[in-house]
Amino acid sequence: MSNQNHKTNNKTKETINKKETINKTKGPSKKINNDTTADINAADIEKNKNMAALSYIWILCLVPLLGNRDSKFAQFHAKQGLVLFIVEIIAGILIFIPLFGQLFMLALLVISVMGVVKAQNGEWWKIPYIYDWSKKINLNL
Repeated sequence: MSNQNHKTNNKTKETINKKETINKTKGPSKKINNDTTADINAADIEKNKNMAALSYIWILCLVPLLGNRDSKFAQFHAKQGLVLFIVEIIAGILIFIPLFGQLFMLALLVISVMGVVKAQNGEWWKIPYIYDWSKKINLNL
């Protein structure tokens, strides 16, 4: 019986070693909404993390939007930041509505902070509704 356990343990170890070897050969990959993509340039993400994070700080969304036109990562976050900025301007009018306006502005502030954190982590975070509007932005200057 112990010989059978020994054989089972060896097979388990071999399976684990094969999986580790396969994972090592694949190398690191970025994920966008659970889809592994090889065409995302890791160097672009690493180089433009700070610029992408600026996208979620009100009017500063224009800096990466106009300054980093060649970076897909910075443009992705800048377009979302621009839409978020427009929503924040509209919400500024609503802030005078008791409770609703304040809660709405608080929610936008939380979304902005989350956007900064996600951009600094190199993530392609699609903000619900905001992302859909940001896809429609096409700047050909």
